[in-house]
Amino acid sequence: MSTSIGEQAFDGVRKLINDVCDRICIAKACSLRLAECKRELIVHFPVKMDDGTVRVFTGFRVLHNDSRGPAKGGIRYHPDVTLDEVKALAALMTLKTAVADIPYGGAKGAVICNPKVLSQNELERLTRRYAAEITLFIGPETDIPAPDVGTNPQIMAWIMDTFSMGKGYSVPAVTTGKPLDIGGSRGRFEATGRGCMIAALLAAKHVGINAGEATVTVQGFGNVGAVAAKLLAREGCRLIAISDSKGGVYNPKGLDLELLLAQKKETGSVIGFRNAETITNAELLELGCDILVPAAFEHQLVKANATSVKAKLIIEGANNPITPEADRILGDNGIFVVPDILANTGGVIVSYLEWVQGLQFLFWEEEEVNDYLQRILTKAFAEVLQTSHQEKVDMRTAAYIIALRRLASAMAWRGIFP
Repeated sequence: MSTSIGEQAFDGVRKLINDVCDRICIAKACSLRLAECKRELIVHFPVKMDDGTVRVFTGFRVLHNDSRGPAKGGIRYHPDVTLDEVKALAALMTLKTAVADIPYGGAKGAVICNPKVLSQNELERLTRRYAAEITLFIGPETDIPAPDVGTNPQIMAWIMDTFSMGKGYSVPAVTTGKPLDIGGSRGRFEATGRGCMIAALLAAKHVGINAGEATVTVQGFGNVGAVAAKLLAREGCRLIAISDSKGGVYNPKGLDLELLLAQKKETGSVIGFRNAETITNAELLELGCDILVPAAFEHQLVKANATSVKAKLIIEGANNPITPEADRILGDNGIFVVPDILANTGGVIVSYLEWVQGLQFLFWEEEEVNDYLQRILTKAFAEVLQTSHQEKVDMRTAAYIIALRRLASAMAWRGIFP
């Protein structure tokens, strides 16, 4: 029987965890714990729709590991999301926070729904009911949600407010990615895309690509892809292709990003952009370019298309966009890949800063936040690159080695109770 993408993703993460644990001789007790999620919550809850009918939605909140601190992870609203997909993303969050060396574990949440067809009132009722269902498991000291695919600062505000109503006082640190007016952090909206830009520039320097002359293609024109494209363009890169869920546009001479953003806002898609050729998402991945940023969904680069990739450098803006089989092919073809647990850590790094600010009710300017992000990500990149050279492995395996050593150390210190 065939397995779903979610199952494949979780199995792939677990296999890599086990393989790396064996490689660096991590205690079996640690690898066994990391191969499973600590807690998996499934909730089915009713929501009254605008027409007066009632629908029952299914939601998840998964905590993978909290040995290094409170769990951290986004909430995804998508019609095709599955529990296995959420488990895979929670495990990646555990690894991601450990690579960045911030005191968090990993979690993830989701609701099976299509937010694009729900009214604002329906979204609010769905969000508040989902938040009420998971209230016993989230909190600033235990598990802190954030935005992900299909969610945004408004949804984080509703979750924070719902949680706070149960406590009887405001608890801004229960979520991150909130609006500034209720305890959000400056720099948070651009953080994941900014992190991708920082990782791209560091990787380009390492492989000998001049950023001022580099050509870039970006799959995904949401928060991560659009911000990464904008910031890379500011660094002198030439954006030659960009896509969204409906398809993409291509111009080898370069795309005017400001005009493209304006069209996306007006029409909802990049399709039909003037002075550009219409292409598919699949075609974008195979264009000749210096830097490819897959910033859409999981498993975009697979065994079937990996051999056709012509980029010199890949920055994983999305979570898990490359399958293990494709990863091996890309490596054999000499393509340098910066893995998701390093490349897109910008969001969780600044989420950590927002959490700290919320706990102490002391807020920083955007320049301070961006400087901190630059320092943390630059340090993490250098550590992963050094480990890659020392262990003679690719960047993904090196990042896993660093993360798993830190996690094993934390679990060893804490032990097993009773």
